[in-house]
Amino acid sequence: MPDYTLHCFAESGNAYKAALMLELTGQDWQPVFVDFFNGQTRDPQWRDEVNEQGEVPVLEHAGQRLTQSALILEYLAERTGQFGPRDDNEKREIWRWMLFDNHKFTSYYAALRFLLCLKKTGETEVTGFLRERATAAYRIVDAHLAKAPFMVGGRLTIADLSLAGYVFMPEDTGIVLTDFSHIEAWKQRIQAVPGWKHPYQLMPRTA
Repeated sequence: MPDYTLHCFAESGNAYKAALMLELTGQDWQPVFVDFFNGQTRDPQWRDEVNEQGEVPVLEHAGQRLTQSALILEYLAERTGQFGPRDDNEKREIWRWMLFDNHKFTSYYAALRFLLCLKKTGETEVTGFLRERATAAYRIVDAHLAKAPFMVGGRLTIADLSLAGYVFMPEDTGIVLTDFSHIEAWKQRIQAVPGWKHPYQLMPRTA
């Protein structure tokens, strides 16, 4: 039986963060499909048995069940000794960017993608607002990457893996990603890391 079990589905960028970390660090893991689009995460039994917060990813390991992608990334960095901080200053800087990711970079983009590309709501005031906020967050990360190849310490860390959750998703949100040349170059550097896989290769789209 695999050491790690990840409750996930391919369209979830937050689950991709954990899946990619598991893959890049060479862990023995298996995905468990969560049927998000048919309401599995809203089911009271699923919430009682898997995650009371009603979200993926959920990582099971050594009798523990962990939720929230940033916490999972830190846990895996500690367990594997890979992609984590070298000292306390780097730890704070990594968390600074992971919090920014969760509140701004991933948050606005993921909501925009969900409404426009998965729910297919069409353009609304809400999608316009989300696009503006996501674009602003992308500008901040692009400017940071103009000065460094990766987010912290000049090397790939869990800060990068957190921010990379949705940047490889194929749907068109109306944000011109090629406008962010430093993010595009950063994506290529991540893709060049041995073991990298696209989210749709790592996680199931159907049961």
